[in-house]
Amino acid sequence: MIALPLLIIDTGGDLAAVRANMGGMSTSARMADAAFNRAREGLRVLEDLARFILDDAEIAAHLKQSRHQLTGIAAQWPGPPVETARDTQGDVGTSISTSSEEARQDLQAIAAAAGHRATEAVRTLEELAKLESPPLASDLQSIRYGLYDLTASVQQRLPARPWPQWKLCVLLTESLCRHGWMQVAEAAIAGGADCLQLREKSLSTSELVARATHLIELARPRGTAVVVNDRVDVALAADADGVHVGQEDLSVAQVRAMAGDRLLVGATVRSINDVQEVRRDGATYCGIGPMYSSATKPDLAAAGLDRLRDLLPAVGSLPHLAIGGIEQANVSDVVSAGGRGIAVCGAICGSEDPKAATQAMVEAMDRANSMEQVVQDA
Repeated sequence: MIALPLLIIDTGGDLAAVRANMGGMSTSARMADAAFNRAREGLRVLEDLARFILDDAEIAAHLKQSRHQLTGIAAQWPGPPVETARDTQGDVGTSISTSSEEARQDLQAIAAAAGHRATEAVRTLEELAKLESPPLASDLQSIRYGLYDLTASVQQRLPARPWPQWKLCVLLTESLCRHGWMQVAEAAIAGGADCLQLREKSLSTSELVARATHLIELARPRGTAVVVNDRVDVALAADADGVHVGQEDLSVAQVRAMAGDRLLVGATVRSINDVQEVRRDGATYCGIGPMYSSATKPDLAAAGLDRLRDLLPAVGSLPHLAIGGIEQANVSDVVSAGGRGIAVCGAICGSEDPKAATQAMVEAMDRANSMEQVVQDA
Protein backbone atom coordinates (compact mmCIF):
# COMPACT_ATOMS: atom_id res chain seq x y z
CA MET A 1 0.00 0.00 0.00
CA ILE A 2 1.28 3.48 -0.88
CA ALA A 3 1.31 5.95 2.00
CA LEU A 4 -0.14 9.28 0.90
CA PRO A 5 0.51 12.57 2.66
CA LEU A 6 -2.48 13.76 4.64
CA LEU A 7 -3.33 17.44 4.54
CA ILE A 8 -5.26 18.51 7.62
CA ILE A 9 -6.81 21.94 7.87
CA ASP A 10 -7.92 22.65 11.42
CA THR A 11 -11.01 24.79 11.12
CA GLY A 12 -12.83 23.78 14.24
CA GLY A 13 -15.69 22.62 12.02
CA ASP A 14 -16.06 26.04 10.42
CA LEU A 15 -17.01 25.59 6.72
CA ALA A 16 -16.21 29.22 6.01
CA ALA A 17 -12.67 28.69 7.27
CA VAL A 18 -12.24 25.75 4.89
CA ARG A 19 -13.35 27.93 2.00
CA ALA A 20 -10.96 30.65 3.08
CA ASN A 21 -8.10 28.17 2.92
CA MET A 22 -9.24 27.23 -0.59
CA GLY A 23 -9.33 30.80 -1.85
CA GLY A 24 -13.07 31.19 -1.25
CA MET A 25 -14.00 28.18 -3.41
CA SER A 26 -16.79 25.85 -2.32
CA THR A 27 -15.55 22.58 -0.81
CA SER A 28 -17.73 20.71 -3.29
CA ALA A 29 -16.89 22.74 -6.40
CA ARG A 30 -15.16 19.88 -8.30
CA MET A 31 -17.97 17.49 -7.45
CA ALA A 32 -20.63 20.03 -8.43
CA ASP A 33 -18.87 20.88 -11.70
CA ALA A 34 -18.75 17.20 -12.71
CA ALA A 35 -22.41 16.70 -11.76
CA PHE A 36 -23.56 19.75 -13.73
CA ASN A 37 -21.65 18.48 -16.76
CA ARG A 38 -23.11 14.97 -16.49
CA ALA A 39 -26.64 16.28 -16.06
CA ARG A 40 -26.42 18.63 -19.04
CA GLU A 41 -24.83 15.91 -21.21
CA GLY A 42 -27.68 13.53 -20.42
CA LEU A 43 -30.26 16.21 -21.08
CA ARG A 44 -28.67 17.08 -24.41
CA VAL A 45 -28.88 13.46 -25.57
CA LEU A 46 -32.56 13.25 -24.56
CA GLU A 47 -33.26 16.60 -26.21
CA ASP A 48 -31.67 15.46 -29.48
CA LEU A 49 -33.65 12.21 -29.41
CA ALA A 50 -36.89 14.15 -28.92
CA ARG A 51 -35.92 16.67 -31.59
CA PHE A 52 -34.45 14.51 -34.35
CA ILE A 53 -36.00 11.06 -33.82
CA LEU A 54 -39.41 11.82 -32.31
CA ASP A 55 -39.87 15.26 -33.94
CA ASP A 56 -41.55 16.33 -30.71
CA ALA A 57 -41.02 20.05 -30.23
CA GLU A 58 -42.83 20.15 -26.90
CA ILE A 59 -40.71 17.50 -25.17
CA ALA A 60 -37.54 18.93 -26.73
CA ALA A 61 -38.47 22.37 -25.38
CA HIS A 62 -39.05 21.02 -21.86
CA LEU A 63 -35.67 19.27 -21.91
CA LYS A 64 -33.96 22.41 -23.19
CA GLN A 65 -35.63 24.42 -20.44
CA SER A 66 -34.36 21.96 -17.81
CA ARG A 67 -30.86 22.25 -19.23
CA HIS A 68 -31.00 26.04 -19.05
CA GLN A 69 -32.35 25.87 -15.50
CA LEU A 70 -29.32 23.84 -14.49
CA THR A 71 -27.04 26.39 -16.12
CA GLY A 72 -28.75 29.10 -14.08
CA ILE A 73 -28.35 27.13 -10.86
CA ALA A 74 -24.66 26.56 -11.65
CA ALA A 75 -24.25 30.34 -11.91
CA GLN A 76 -25.76 30.71 -8.41
CA TRP A 77 -23.50 28.08 -6.82
CA PRO A 78 -21.57 29.54 -3.86
CA GLY A 79 -18.03 30.75 -4.48
CA PRO A 80 -16.18 31.23 -7.76
CA PRO A 81 -17.63 29.57 -10.91
CA VAL A 82 -17.57 25.79 -10.40
CA GLU A 83 -15.76 25.21 -13.70
CA THR A 84 -12.67 26.91 -12.25
CA ALA A 85 -12.30 23.87 -9.97
CA ARG A 86 -12.20 21.48 -12.91
CA ASP A 87 -9.27 19.04 -12.97
CA THR A 88 -9.89 16.45 -15.67
CA GLN A 89 -6.38 15.04 -15.57
CA GLY A 90 -6.54 14.64 -11.83
CA ASP A 91 -9.99 13.01 -11.83
CA VAL A 92 -9.55 9.41 -10.67
CA GLY A 93 -12.94 8.45 -12.11
CA THR A 94 -12.23 9.14 -15.78
CA SER A 95 -10.62 5.74 -16.25
CA ILE A 96 -13.38 3.78 -14.53
CA SER A 97 -15.87 2.16 -16.89
CA THR A 98 -17.97 -0.97 -17.31
CA SER A 99 -18.68 -3.11 -20.36
CA SER A 100 -22.32 -1.95 -20.36
CA GLU A 101 -21.10 1.58 -21.20
CA GLU A 102 -19.46 0.39 -24.40
CA ALA A 103 -22.60 -0.63 -26.29
CA ARG A 104 -26.31 0.23 -26.48
CA GLN A 105 -28.82 -2.22 -27.87
CA ASP A 106 -31.25 0.34 -29.30
CA LEU A 107 -32.49 3.94 -29.08
CA GLN A 108 -34.54 3.11 -25.98
CA ALA A 109 -31.35 2.03 -24.24
CA ILE A 110 -29.65 5.29 -25.25
CA ALA A 111 -32.54 7.27 -23.76
CA ALA A 112 -32.52 5.20 -20.58
CA ALA A 113 -28.78 5.68 -20.11
CA ALA A 114 -29.04 9.42 -20.74
CA GLY A 115 -31.94 9.71 -18.33
CA HIS A 116 -30.12 7.83 -15.59
CA ARG A 117 -27.04 9.98 -16.13
CA ALA A 118 -29.03 13.20 -15.85
CA THR A 119 -31.24 12.31 -12.89
CA GLU A 120 -28.42 10.76 -10.87
CA ALA A 121 -26.27 13.84 -11.44
CA VAL A 122 -29.11 16.15 -10.41
CA ARG A 123 -29.57 14.07 -7.26
CA THR A 124 -25.89 14.61 -6.44
CA LEU A 125 -26.35 18.36 -6.92
CA GLU A 126 -29.48 18.32 -4.78
CA GLU A 127 -27.60 16.73 -1.89
CA LEU A 128 -24.66 19.14 -2.25
CA ALA A 129 -27.04 22.10 -2.33
CA LYS A 130 -28.41 21.08 1.07
CA LEU A 131 -24.89 21.75 2.36
CA GLU A 132 -23.78 24.64 0.19
CA SER A 133 -26.99 26.55 -0.58
CA PRO A 134 -30.22 25.00 0.79
CA PRO A 135 -32.59 27.24 -1.24
CA LEU A 136 -31.24 25.67 -4.44
CA ALA A 137 -32.03 22.13 -3.27
CA SER A 138 -35.80 22.44 -3.80
CA ASP A 139 -35.27 23.77 -7.35
CA LEU A 140 -33.02 20.81 -8.14
CA GLN A 141 -35.56 18.40 -6.68
CA SER A 142 -38.26 19.81 -8.98
CA ILE A 143 -35.97 19.41 -11.98
CA ARG A 144 -35.20 15.82 -11.01
CA TYR A 145 -38.86 14.85 -10.64
CA GLY A 146 -39.64 16.42 -14.00
CA LEU A 147 -36.79 14.49 -15.62
CA TYR A 148 -38.25 11.15 -14.55
CA ASP A 149 -41.39 11.87 -16.56
CA LEU A 150 -39.54 13.40 -19.51
CA THR A 151 -37.16 10.44 -19.76
CA ALA A 152 -40.07 8.00 -19.69
CA SER A 153 -41.89 9.99 -22.39
CA VAL A 154 -38.88 9.84 -24.69
CA GLN A 155 -37.94 6.24 -23.97
CA GLN A 156 -41.41 4.76 -24.41
CA ARG A 157 -41.90 6.33 -27.82
CA LEU A 158 -38.56 5.35 -29.31
CA PRO A 159 -38.26 2.22 -31.45
CA ALA A 160 -36.67 -0.78 -29.74
CA ARG A 161 -34.14 -3.01 -31.45
CA PRO A 162 -35.86 -5.85 -33.28
CA TRP A 163 -35.88 -8.97 -31.17
CA PRO A 164 -33.26 -11.44 -32.33
CA GLN A 165 -34.18 -14.64 -34.17
CA TRP A 166 -31.14 -16.76 -33.53
CA LYS A 167 -30.40 -19.56 -35.96
CA LEU A 168 -28.40 -21.75 -33.56
CA CYS A 169 -28.13 -21.47 -29.79
CA VAL A 170 -25.64 -23.83 -28.12
CA LEU A 171 -26.55 -24.89 -24.58
CA LEU A 172 -23.22 -25.02 -22.80
CA THR A 173 -23.14 -27.62 -19.99
CA GLU A 174 -19.70 -28.65 -18.80
CA SER A 175 -20.69 -32.18 -17.74
CA LEU A 176 -21.82 -32.92 -21.31
CA CYS A 177 -18.71 -31.47 -22.97
CA ARG A 178 -16.17 -33.91 -24.39
CA HIS A 179 -13.61 -31.08 -24.29
CA GLY A 180 -13.22 -28.17 -21.86
CA TRP A 181 -16.24 -25.86 -21.68
CA MET A 182 -14.24 -22.84 -22.89
CA GLN A 183 -12.83 -24.83 -25.79
CA VAL A 184 -16.36 -25.87 -26.78
CA ALA A 185 -17.57 -22.27 -26.49
CA GLU A 186 -14.76 -21.02 -28.73
CA ALA A 187 -15.46 -23.77 -31.25
CA ALA A 188 -19.20 -23.05 -31.29
CA ILE A 189 -18.61 -19.37 -31.94
CA ALA A 190 -16.08 -20.14 -34.68
CA GLY A 191 -18.53 -22.61 -36.20
CA GLY A 192 -21.30 -20.02 -36.54
CA ALA A 193 -23.47 -20.24 -33.40
CA ASP A 194 -25.11 -16.87 -32.83
CA CYS A 195 -26.08 -17.57 -29.21
CA LEU A 196 -24.59 -19.41 -26.23
CA GLN A 197 -26.68 -20.35 -23.23
CA LEU A 198 -24.79 -20.97 -20.01
CA ARG A 199 -26.60 -23.90 -18.43
CA GLU A 200 -24.98 -25.02 -15.17
CA LYS A 201 -26.98 -26.24 -12.18
CA SER A 202 -24.24 -27.05 -9.68
CA LEU A 203 -21.92 -24.02 -9.76
CA SER A 204 -21.96 -21.44 -6.99
CA THR A 205 -23.19 -17.93 -7.74
CA SER A 206 -19.67 -16.50 -7.84
CA GLU A 207 -18.52 -19.29 -10.16
CA LEU A 208 -21.48 -18.70 -12.46
CA VAL A 209 -20.82 -14.95 -12.63
CA ALA A 210 -17.15 -15.58 -13.40
CA ARG A 211 -17.99 -18.11 -16.11
CA ALA A 212 -20.65 -15.88 -17.65
CA THR A 213 -18.19 -12.98 -17.68
CA HIS A 214 -15.59 -15.11 -19.48
CA LEU A 215 -18.16 -16.17 -22.06
CA ILE A 216 -19.25 -12.59 -22.68
CA GLU A 217 -15.66 -11.43 -23.14
CA LEU A 218 -15.20 -14.22 -25.67
CA ALA A 219 -18.53 -13.96 -27.49
CA ARG A 220 -19.60 -10.32 -27.56
CA PRO A 221 -16.76 -8.99 -29.74
CA ARG A 222 -17.74 -11.60 -32.34
CA GLY A 223 -21.45 -10.82 -32.28
CA THR A 224 -22.56 -13.93 -30.39
CA ALA A 225 -25.13 -13.43 -27.64
CA VAL A 226 -24.78 -14.94 -24.17
CA VAL A 227 -27.85 -16.04 -22.22
CA VAL A 228 -27.81 -17.40 -18.66
CA ASN A 229 -30.17 -20.23 -17.79
CA ASP A 230 -32.51 -19.61 -14.82
CA ARG A 231 -30.39 -17.08 -12.90
CA VAL A 232 -31.53 -13.48 -13.38
CA ASP A 233 -29.10 -12.26 -10.71
CA VAL A 234 -26.15 -13.84 -12.49
CA ALA A 235 -27.22 -12.45 -15.88
CA LEU A 236 -27.46 -8.95 -14.42
CA ALA A 237 -24.20 -9.19 -12.47
CA ALA A 238 -22.27 -10.39 -15.51
CA ASP A 239 -24.01 -8.01 -17.94
CA ALA A 240 -25.20 -10.92 -20.08
CA ASP A 241 -27.48 -10.36 -23.06
CA GLY A 242 -30.34 -12.32 -21.58
CA VAL A 243 -31.76 -14.97 -19.31
CA HIS A 244 -33.85 -18.04 -20.07
CA VAL A 245 -36.44 -19.24 -17.56
CA GLY A 246 -38.16 -22.61 -17.52
CA GLN A 247 -41.62 -23.39 -16.26
CA GLU A 248 -40.33 -24.16 -12.78
CA ASP A 249 -38.36 -20.90 -12.57
CA LEU A 250 -39.37 -17.26 -12.18
CA SER A 251 -42.11 -16.06 -14.51
CA VAL A 252 -41.37 -13.63 -17.33
CA ALA A 253 -43.31 -10.95 -15.42
CA GLN A 254 -41.13 -11.48 -12.35
CA VAL A 255 -37.97 -11.29 -14.45
CA ARG A 256 -39.14 -8.05 -16.03
CA ALA A 257 -39.93 -6.64 -12.56
CA MET A 258 -36.34 -7.38 -11.52
CA ALA A 259 -34.45 -6.57 -14.71
CA GLY A 260 -36.66 -4.18 -16.64
CA ASP A 261 -35.45 -3.98 -20.23
CA ARG A 262 -31.82 -4.72 -19.39
CA LEU A 263 -32.13 -8.37 -20.44
CA LEU A 264 -33.56 -10.37 -23.30
CA VAL A 265 -35.92 -12.85 -21.67
CA GLY A 266 -36.58 -16.32 -23.05
CA ALA A 267 -39.22 -18.66 -21.69
CA THR A 268 -40.08 -22.32 -22.18
CA VAL A 269 -43.60 -22.89 -23.55
CA ARG A 270 -45.57 -26.11 -23.93
CA SER A 271 -49.08 -24.87 -24.66
CA ILE A 272 -50.93 -22.04 -26.37
CA ASN A 273 -51.77 -20.61 -22.93
CA ASP A 274 -48.05 -20.55 -22.13
CA VAL A 275 -47.33 -18.67 -25.35
CA GLN A 276 -50.06 -16.12 -24.68
CA GLU A 277 -48.81 -15.55 -21.14
CA VAL A 278 -45.14 -15.05 -22.00
CA ARG A 279 -45.99 -12.77 -24.90
CA ARG A 280 -48.22 -10.65 -22.66
CA ASP A 281 -45.52 -10.42 -19.98
CA GLY A 282 -42.76 -9.30 -22.35
CA ALA A 283 -40.77 -12.38 -23.40
CA THR A 284 -38.17 -11.77 -26.09
CA TYR A 285 -38.28 -15.32 -27.43
CA CYS A 286 -39.69 -18.71 -26.48
CA GLY A 287 -38.23 -22.19 -26.36
CA ILE A 288 -40.48 -24.96 -27.71
CA GLY A 289 -39.85 -28.59 -26.94
CA PRO A 290 -38.58 -31.08 -26.29
CA MET A 291 -38.79 -32.08 -29.95
CA TYR A 292 -37.00 -35.38 -29.39
CA SER A 293 -35.59 -37.29 -26.43
CA SER A 294 -32.90 -35.19 -24.77
CA ALA A 295 -30.01 -35.91 -22.40
CA THR A 296 -30.52 -32.53 -20.72
CA LYS A 297 -34.22 -33.25 -19.95
CA PRO A 298 -34.45 -37.06 -19.77
CA ASP A 299 -37.56 -36.90 -17.56
CA LEU A 300 -39.62 -35.05 -20.20
CA ALA A 301 -41.34 -37.04 -22.91
CA ALA A 302 -40.56 -35.90 -26.42
CA ALA A 303 -43.35 -33.69 -27.73
CA GLY A 304 -42.48 -34.19 -31.38
CA LEU A 305 -42.87 -31.79 -34.23
CA ASP A 306 -46.63 -31.58 -33.77
CA ARG A 307 -46.11 -29.34 -30.74
CA LEU A 308 -44.02 -26.98 -32.84
CA ARG A 309 -46.66 -26.91 -35.58
CA ASP A 310 -49.45 -26.37 -33.05
CA LEU A 311 -47.77 -23.52 -31.18
CA LEU A 312 -46.23 -21.52 -34.01
CA PRO A 313 -49.50 -19.79 -35.04
CA ALA A 314 -49.78 -18.43 -31.49
CA VAL A 315 -46.07 -17.61 -31.39
CA GLY A 316 -46.46 -15.49 -34.52
CA SER A 317 -43.59 -13.05 -35.03
CA LEU A 318 -42.06 -13.75 -31.61
CA PRO A 319 -38.64 -15.37 -32.12
CA HIS A 320 -38.40 -18.99 -31.03
CA LEU A 321 -35.98 -21.87 -30.58
CA ALA A 322 -36.99 -25.48 -31.09
CA ILE A 323 -35.16 -27.53 -28.47
CA GLY A 324 -34.60 -31.10 -27.39
CA GLY A 325 -32.61 -33.85 -29.08
CA ILE A 326 -32.01 -31.90 -32.28
CA GLU A 327 -29.08 -33.06 -34.37
CA GLN A 328 -27.92 -32.70 -37.95
CA ALA A 329 -30.07 -35.59 -39.20
CA ASN A 330 -33.38 -34.07 -38.05
CA VAL A 331 -32.73 -30.36 -38.62
CA SER A 332 -34.56 -30.38 -41.95
CA ASP A 333 -37.65 -31.90 -40.29
CA VAL A 334 -37.65 -29.12 -37.67
CA VAL A 335 -37.37 -26.44 -40.36
CA SER A 336 -40.10 -28.10 -42.43
CA ALA A 337 -42.37 -27.91 -39.37
CA GLY A 338 -41.80 -24.15 -39.26
CA GLY A 339 -38.80 -23.88 -36.95
CA ARG A 340 -36.71 -20.77 -37.56
CA GLY A 341 -34.13 -21.39 -34.83
CA ILE A 342 -32.83 -24.34 -32.84
CA ALA A 343 -31.16 -24.87 -29.47
CA VAL A 344 -28.66 -27.73 -29.29
CA CYS A 345 -26.58 -29.25 -26.53
CA GLY A 346 -25.33 -32.84 -26.87
CA ALA A 347 -24.81 -32.83 -30.64
CA ILE A 348 -22.22 -30.07 -30.25
CA CYS A 349 -20.95 -30.23 -26.64
CA GLY A 350 -20.44 -33.99 -26.90
CA SER A 351 -18.81 -33.89 -30.32
CA GLU A 352 -15.18 -34.79 -30.89
CA ASP A 353 -14.99 -31.72 -33.16
CA PRO A 354 -17.49 -29.14 -31.82
CA LYS A 355 -16.53 -26.53 -34.42
CA ALA A 356 -17.24 -28.89 -37.30
CA ALA A 357 -20.45 -30.05 -35.58
CA THR A 358 -21.60 -26.44 -35.25
CA GLN A 359 -20.77 -25.67 -38.87
CA ALA A 360 -22.64 -28.78 -40.01
CA MET A 361 -25.70 -27.74 -37.97
CA VAL A 362 -25.68 -24.22 -39.40
CA GLU A 363 -25.27 -25.56 -42.93
CA ALA A 364 -28.12 -28.01 -42.37
CA MET A 365 -30.32 -25.10 -41.24
CA ASP A 366 -29.35 -23.06 -44.30
CA ARG A 367 -30.05 -25.97 -46.69
CA ALA A 368 -33.40 -26.68 -45.09
CA ASN A 369 -34.40 -23.03 -45.20
CA SER A 370 -33.40 -22.81 -48.87
CA MET A 371 -35.49 -25.85 -49.70
CA GLU A 372 -38.47 -24.44 -47.82
CA GLN A 373 -38.14 -21.18 -49.75
CA VAL A 374 -38.13 -23.10 -53.05
CA VAL A 375 -41.28 -24.96 -52.00
CA GLN A 376 -43.01 -21.70 -51.00
CA ASP A 377 -42.01 -20.01 -54.25
CA ALA A 378 -43.19 -22.93 -56.40
